[in-house]
Amino acid sequence: MSQYEPTWNSLSQYSMPAWLRDAKFGIYTHWGPYTVPAYGENGTWYGNRMYDKTRPHYRHHVKTYGDPKAFGYKDLIPQLTAEKFDAEEWAQLFKDSGARFAGPVAIHHDNFAMWDSKVNPWNSMAMGPKRDVTGELEKAIKGQGMKFITTFHHAYNWWFFNKSEEFDTLDPAAEGLYSRRKKEADLPDEKYLKDWYDQVIEVIDAYDPDMLWFDFGLGKIPERYRKHFLAYYYNRAEEAGKDVTVAYKAMDESFHLSPLTGLFDLEVGKMNDLTPYTWLSDTCVDAGPWGCWSHVRGIGYKSSERLIHNLIDRVSKNGYLLLNVGPRADGTIPQPAQDCLREMGQWLAINGEAIYGTVPWLVYGEGPTKSEGGSHFNENNEARFTSQDIRYTCKGDALYITALGRPAELLTCPRLAACNQLHPDDILKIEMLGGEGVALKYVLNEDGLSIEVPEAVPSSVAVSFKLTMRNEI
Repeated sequence: MSQYEPTWNSLSQYSMPAWLRDAKFGIYTHWGPYTVPAYGENGTWYGNRMYDKTRPHYRHHVKTYGDPKAFGYKDLIPQLTAEKFDAEEWAQLFKDSGARFAGPVAIHHDNFAMWDSKVNPWNSMAMGPKRDVTGELEKAIKGQGMKFITTFHHAYNWWFFNKSEEFDTLDPAAEGLYSRRKKEADLPDEKYLKDWYDQVIEVIDAYDPDMLWFDFGLGKIPERYRKHFLAYYYNRAEEAGKDVTVAYKAMDESFHLSPLTGLFDLEVGKMNDLTPYTWLSDTCVDAGPWGCWSHVRGIGYKSSERLIHNLIDRVSKNGYLLLNVGPRADGTIPQPAQDCLREMGQWLAINGEAIYGTVPWLVYGEGPTKSEGGSHFNENNEARFTSQDIRYTCKGDALYITALGRPAELLTCPRLAACNQLHPDDILKIEMLGGEGVALKYVLNEDGLSIEVPEAVPSSVAVSFKLTMRNEI
């Protein structure tokens, strides 16, 4: 008998996998036909905006490709050549970044499947790259010892493309890509919903992902379909003896799944305080105000310092980080993005002990920099952290203290004041990660814990200290 039935009561038996608590950091990739034009403030929405005459995307498309009646979104697919795509190189880069789970956007709003699909004829094996992108990445990523994630955005496909006789979006031969919607008020038909469901199940069966991640459109799929795919996925994992999870969004306070059945995700956002439940934050390596997501020409990139600080801050508040990278249409990952990822990996190689396998401490941290709200897109307004901003995590008998910057000669932690959180007899040793185990001098009094910082530190981005605690009574 199956453990999970398609009811919220039954599905609420689910528990978060231990591997995710240990992993903390993952990477995914937005790569599809929308990468070909490499244009716009959000490249993945090119297929929607190229059919809107009020937007620059339409003018760009006409100038570059011609009338979208004659050359539409579907005609971009052959130019997704992927001639330089090397899944092993991608997986090695993700491993070098310190990520513990990774994978592709399996399908975006455009309904172009990046796998060898028997359900959807519009797929990367049949056209475009003519390669099973998801299958190649599954083999390479699992081969590096990482968990495998696939993400789904196709629930919004019904509404994504602008329908008009002026464009090719009403072409019956392309309705599998553009959807069968004719008028704005048309609701999804049963074939559309069944195709949506069958594609999710196909990926589960063919590629055995450890995590499924769903974009905001999931809320537009009837509840019965959501409950059934959850039950199928969790039962299949239970039979295989593996732990899996499903990440979902809540937009406008409307949850797409029961909060007890998966992992809540914030887009380009974070919580501003320690939460009693775990959560995920997906954001971009690029510096677009809302995230460009896919590669676009002229894109800027966040500094590795900002990305590392984002990771540390999230982990201290019981969160995880899913970082997006956008490859070019030929399959190469831009060098600035590669540099950011490798710099993250270099920092984690020294300080990962304060991240991986940790749990939040009694408070997430302290310092002068405050964040507002716990919502989507609040990352855009965050102030830059300083070396006086401190984050706490713990593991076993160790409390980790991480300064978000190069601390001064004396790092003071007021929240750790004597007889507040710590007693002088609690501390066995304080050392700096990357400091070869040298015991550091410190003072603990009513003003806090003050640590003498060595002159040489392993990184100016963030410095972690390990406080080993006495645990017996």
